[in-house]
Amino acid sequence: MLWVFIFLAVLAAAGAAFAFLVSRFYRLGPVKALAGGSKKRRLAIGVLCVVLLFAAAWLAMGSMNALVCMIHLVLFWLLCDLLFWCVRRLRGRSPGRNAAAALAFAVTAVYLSAGWVLANRVWRTDYTVETGKETGSLRIVHFADSHIGTTFDGEGFARYVAEMQALSPDVVLITGDYVDDDTSKADMEAACAALGTLQTTYGVYFSFGNHDKGYFNNDRRGYDGDDLIAELGKNGVTVLQDESVLLDDRFYIVGRQDASEDTRGTARAPIGELVHGLDRGKFIIVMDHQPGDYENEAAAGVDLVLSGHTHGGQLIPITYVGEWIGQNDRTYGMETRGSTRFIVTSGISDWALWFKTGCKSEYVVIDVKGK
Repeated sequence: MLWVFIFLAVLAAAGAAFAFLVSRFYRLGPVKALAGGSKKRRLAIGVLCVVLLFAAAWLAMGSMNALVCMIHLVLFWLLCDLLFWCVRRLRGRSPGRNAAAALAFAVTAVYLSAGWVLANRVWRTDYTVETGKETGSLRIVHFADSHIGTTFDGEGFARYVAEMQALSPDVVLITGDYVDDDTSKADMEAACAALGTLQTTYGVYFSFGNHDKGYFNNDRRGYDGDDLIAELGKNGVTVLQDESVLLDDRFYIVGRQDASEDTRGTARAPIGELVHGLDRGKFIIVMDHQPGDYENEAAAGVDLVLSGHTHGGQLIPITYVGEWIGQNDRTYGMETRGSTRFIVTSGISDWALWFKTGCKSEYVVIDVKGK
């Protein structure tokens, strides 16, 4: 639902952006000069400028990233127009429309360059979780939303796995959207092979996200959810689908099916059912891709819930749309409800987009401190 809303909003914004940019190019001095005084030619040149600009961005970055660039150009051009209007009101004159256009292009380039770095560079984020349970010390490395093939391919993913290994994790937890509908089979296999190099105390565990099983005909990418399970298993990764495992007789890992299973004709188990019969004296970690079931998870009395899915809000100003429409309980970071800690990661990569302006790409290190 959230991504449908965002997609429709982006399409509407794209139409408005096209009309706005045509109107702005129409007013520029060089366009007037080329048109030779003809309003029809000015309009035609304005349309051509926008079409060529979008086509160049599309060829360089793909359609979604081209739309992001165009929409940001519109926003900054509007701000520059407003700035120059204020200057004109205060001083009686301003640099003019050509200068406003140049400034808008420059600001857009700088802003989105920073957004590219925030999306394509991966940071480490640390949390400490204290518990009164006899869990001892436990180091968890958690990541989600690798969407292999967007900002790095399967081989590129291996360098981040090496960084995780250097942290000496006790356990690695992957909360979904490991691959995407556009992830090639070769990249999927290379990424899974990278996970196979991890040496941990308790292993590597995976729960599904909404993209992993594919939304479209899987002939497009050459594998399905079962093939992904097999490849992960071949490389020592345990896939949990509404299942739990007790490790070292001191903590549980519960892997939930993704909430999107409801749209695939199946239903995932309620969290209360999944933890029924578990020893509540032991630390219970839940992997749930979408952070949208906080009330029930807190009521179930689990200790820690790890999620992704939101990409940290991805872009300003749509950062908190998921919370505003009731799709997500949290967009990013850690919070406590009752005795339950919830952590949402912004993801180690992105779905389709090369830019993050409201957050940064990351993997998460969680040090659990118990008795």
